[in-house]
Amino acid sequence: MISDSRAGTSWDTVLEHRSADTRQPIRKRFESAGVTAEQVRAALADSGDELYSAAVSGDPNWAEPYGGTLAVALLAAEVGALTAHLTSRSARVRGLAVDALLEDYSAVAVAGRLGVARQKVYEIARAHSTGEFIARTPGRLP
Repeated sequence: MISDSRAGTSWDTVLEHRSADTRQPIRKRFESAGVTAEQVRAALADSGDELYSAAVSGDPNWAEPYGGTLAVALLAAEVGALTAHLTSRSARVRGLAVDALLEDYSAVAVAGRLGVARQKVYEIARAHSTGEFIARTPGRLP
């Protein structure tokens, strides 16, 4: 496992939402911009709230505490990648639940309870992927 000894935070852990084959190039991009695994962990843990607050603060040097604008762009992109991962994960959960509901109820009944069209129920039920997803979101206590 690759780790950042300065912060004790593992790159594999903070990039867990990324596929294993993409983690090394992403890590290299972060490191070349001076971004540590701990900085990534912090940005993911608060869903980019601190970055957003700084960006809209009006302070002309708002990006400096994070290592500059390149570092911020990389951190914001990683928050987006985690968000996309979690969106896919929730779609899988929803799809599995709707698929199970269709075993006991009609598509019309399920659609009515979910507030969607009957055709959408079938789309949701088929949409669940078989990809691997993280078990816990970053920043949550075990």
